[in-house]
Amino acid sequence: MNNHKQQNRNWRRLDNTAKLFPVVSSENLTNVFRVCVTLKDNIDKDILQQALKEVLPWFEGINVRLRRGIFWYYFETKKKVPMIEKEVTYPCKYLDPHAPGHFLFRVSYYENRINLEVFHAITDGMGAINFLKELTYMYLRLKQGETNLIPSNECILGVEDSYIKNYKKRPTNMYPVKKAYLLKGESLYLDTVSIIHGYVDLPALKAKCKEASVSISKYVTALLLYCIYEEYMNRQGDKHPVVINLPVNLRSFFDSTTTSNFFAVTSVKFLFNGENHTFEEVLAFVSKQMDETITKEHMEEIISYNVSSEKRWYIRMAPLPIKWLILQFVFRRSSRSCTTTLSNLGAVKVCKEFESEIENFHFLIGVSKRQNMKCGMCSYQDKLIVTFSSVLKDTYLQKAFFRALTKQGIPVTIESNGVHNEKM
Repeated sequence: MNNHKQQNRNWRRLDNTAKLFPVVSSENLTNVFRVCVTLKDNIDKDILQQALKEVLPWFEGINVRLRRGIFWYYFETKKKVPMIEKEVTYPCKYLDPHAPGHFLFRVSYYENRINLEVFHAITDGMGAINFLKELTYMYLRLKQGETNLIPSNECILGVEDSYIKNYKKRPTNMYPVKKAYLLKGESLYLDTVSIIHGYVDLPALKAKCKEASVSISKYVTALLLYCIYEEYMNRQGDKHPVVINLPVNLRSFFDSTTTSNFFAVTSVKFLFNGENHTFEEVLAFVSKQMDETITKEHMEEIISYNVSSEKRWYIRMAPLPIKWLILQFVFRRSSRSCTTTLSNLGAVKVCKEFESEIENFHFLIGVSKRQNMKCGMCSYQDKLIVTFSSVLKDTYLQKAFFRALTKQGIPVTIESNGVHNEKM
């Protein structure tokens, strides 16, 4: 019995969603995202390193390396702690999951900001923000000289595969795959990523959403979709629909607290047919789509489709190289059906004792060859922080999006990493 328990602690299977990421990831599609926290004072590297050493053993789902089995990849627990470095490069760089000894996450700092970058196979945004908060709490406790080094009351440590737990066998259909509109433009120079943050006044935005009888997610999604139409499609013209992928946190639907991946991706789409469309028209259409697709029933359908595919006997019996070819084909086929991704982490709340020390949180998503601009957002206290990651030289979309908010009477403050201020 003891040997069995030890084995369970040393390795575990990848969850249903995680199995795709090691197969499709590359320098051009990193599947790396970043969550970061900005403190009031500059970071002490040595204290942050000690904080990581203290909290990492609590999170068995984070401190792992990827290993290759006969039929699937699996995770194996690492005993080392990665070294923290000062940030010197652009966000969401490739974390090669196949490199021997490599970690599947990295922690860096810049002035008063702590960055956590994660390979998506080990966790999703909610799992990452849970880890980042505990790391931050530990850092602040160590800085204050505390010795009671235990997890906070809000810390979540479970690593169950909630896809399998909530799987219900039901008739499923293949996802329809139709080509979506692609954002086009001249690319930034090699290895460069533009980051633009917009700090949106949350009370003003909530008031505007209440006036329109929609949620913040619906409003922002519709605005992003409409700005793509105004800034790109009016000039370029295209018969394909604009499709925005929306990752949905499934924990509230299925009462899960896992720190492994537990999300599903739905989408909203709008086919602009050359007429003079209005934002109000798009907002109503997006609101209706989200009401129809972001439901427990639809999420169960997505889980059923994904898990049932994995459970088919010929898939289970196929060796890993064959699965690799199948997953590559499926992914390439489905990647044509999306224009961009908008991911919302929702409200980030922290322990009251640390609120005065924490200024902001940010959420950044790595771009890809097909999706050369993506958007992540989260809120903290009275601000919604909307972040565009892009490898396009132009900033038409970002400017249009934030200008549209200000025209609605919603104050916005802009911050960037300066890429578009540099001489090309």
